[in-house]
Parts: sequence; C-alpha cells; structure tokens
Amino acid sequence: MRVTNGVARRRRRKRILKRVKGFYGRRKNLLRTAIQSAQRAEQFAFIGRKRRKRDLRRLWITRISAAARALGMRYATLIHGLKQAGIQLDRKQLAALAVDDPPAFQAAVEQARGALEQAASA
Repeated sequence: MRVTNGVARRRRRKRILKRVKGFYGRRKNLLRTAIQSAQRAEQFAFIGRKRRKRDLRRLWITRISAAARALGMRYATLIHGLKQAGIQLDRKQLAALAVDDPPAFQAAVEQARGALEQAASA
C-alpha cells in the first residue's frame, strides 16, 4: 500500500496559509515563506504584548505629569506625597482621574501636598 499523507499534509498546509492570509506577495502563497512569515509574526506579537504594558505605563505617567504640572506640582513629588498620605491609587487610576475627573485629581494633589507639608514640618 502507498501512503501519501494527503489529508494531514493538506490540513497542515491550510492551517499555515490561513495564519498568513493577507500578507504581502509570496508570503501568503508559498508554504516555506509562509511558515517563516508566520513564525516571525508570532515573535512580533509576543514582543508587542510585552511592549504594550510599557507603552501604557509611559502614557499614564505622561498624563499624570501634565495634570500635576498644571496644578503646580512635579510628577515625582506628587507620587511621593500620595505615598506619604497613604493614598493607594495606581498610575492607571490616577491618569483616568486626571483625564475624566479633574476635581477628584485636584483633591488627591491637595492631599499629597498636605502630607508633604506635614512631613516637612515634623
């Protein structure tokens, strides 16, 4: 009996070509280049998932810093003051407050300022 591996080979080929659907040129048609392109795309996707976390943190810090400077306080001083005041808001929440609810952000800044003044006078 002659075994051609027909069904399994076709299934494997279709699965790979489905992953590279929409790629440019031969990358979407030829199996060898499609395999290489799919592997490379998966590497970039993995790296991108890690990078997204860094990028979002940088964005939050930038937003907090801009809002704090508008209220006359530096970013590092604000974070230190919030820790002194015992306010446990992370950067994502602080950035959301700065953008969506400026009065609440201003209240947090005032509490941080008060905690810093208390620490300085003690």
